[in-house]
This record gives sequence, C-alpha cells and structure tokens, in this order.
Amino acid sequence: MRSDNRSNTELRPVTFEKNPLKFSQGSVVISTGLTKVLCTATVEEKVPKFLMGTGQAWVTAEYSMLPGSTSPRVPRDNQRKGRSQEISRLIGRSLRAAINLQDIGEFTITIDCDVLQADGGTRTASITGGFVALNMAVKQMFVAGSIDSIPDITPVAATSVGILGDQVLVDLCYEEDSKADADFNIVMASDGGIVEIQGSAEGNRFSRRLVDNVLDSGIMAIAELFKFQIEALN
Repeated sequence: MRSDNRSNTELRPVTFEKNPLKFSQGSVVISTGLTKVLCTATVEEKVPKFLMGTGQAWVTAEYSMLPGSTSPRVPRDNQRKGRSQEISRLIGRSLRAAINLQDIGEFTITIDCDVLQADGGTRTASITGGFVALNMAVKQMFVAGSIDSIPDITPVAATSVGILGDQVLVDLCYEEDSKADADFNIVMASDGGIVEIQGSAEGNRFSRRLVDNVLDSGIMAIAELFKFQIEALN
C-alpha cells in the first residue's frame, strides 16, 4: 500500500475551483492531492508574426512555481528557468492539440500555470487544469461576440506514472517521484489519441512489459480525469 493508502492505479483526489479570478477569460485552481495549480486563460486579439494573415489562432503557455510552493522556498527569479521553459512548451503543445486553431481566427490564448503548492505532478496538473481554463475562455469569446460559434474542443488531460521496483504507480506524489526507478508523463485526448509521452529511467533499466503496463495504467487514469473535467465544465 502506498503512503497515502491508494492502490497503484488510483488517482489522488481531484478538484476544480472555477473562476477564482475576475479579469481573465477563464480561470481555475486544480488540486490533485496536495498539489495546487492556478490556471488562467487570457485572450488577446493578436498572433505571433509567423501567423499574421493566416486567420489562425495561437495557444501558448507559461509555467512557474511560486516562492512558497515548496520547502525550501523557490527564488522568485526561479533558478530552474530551463525546467520552467520546458514545461511551458509541453503545456502549450498539449493544449494546442485540443482545438482546431483555424476555427477561432487571429487571437492568442495564453495559459498561465502558477504552482501554488507542489507535491509532484505539477506539469500534468497544469495540462489538465489548463484545458478547463482554455475551454472556459473559448466559450467566453463566443458570449462576447469575438467568435461566431464555439468550435469543437477535445478534452486533453495528463498524468504521471512511475516504476518503483516491479510496481507501476499512477499519479506520483513527490515522495514517490523522488524514489522512482523511472518516471513517465502521459498526455492524451479524449478521442484516444496520444499527444505526448515523456519517460526516462532514473536508475535501473525497465522492461518493455513494464512500459506496456505504464501506458495501460496511464490511459485508465486519464479516462477518469476526463470525467472530472467534464463535471467541472458543466
């Protein structure tokens, strides 16, 4: 049994607090266990230069850990800038897979993911919560008359999966993540399409059998996350 009494394939408790902020088009605080991330979606009527005149929108993301989110304190200038940039790009890629950008027009939607409290899985929580904020922002654009109709939006969510010995564990907390022999992040869309898989061994090599188990466990867990997203949006 795991330290928090979960089964190997069980997610931590997941909750969404919608609209904690007033001035962004979509905002949500996602909690996965002790991890809490504030995800906001802000819409601007402009696009990067390489998209000007194409009629296509752009979705981008910025990720940061607030100073008090961990112990010891994270410096406000964040010495792990390379890590933050890598996670920002992952969130942006993942959320662009959720929507046909040609259906929106020349708008930029920026998803800001600020980690309020970190206990493992901050990047996957950012993707899962970021989708909810993105969906809310697109609907707000329709209400405001910025777009003529709400485009098809495919839910995208993510979870972490780790290998510890011969055990495969879903949704790692920090204690488990720090001990894992291998760590994976899986991003999927609700139509079954895989958006991205990240994985590496931290020490011991792992077998193909365990990788298959990682994917099966991750897919089942993400299917649960889609349900939580839909409940939050309804």
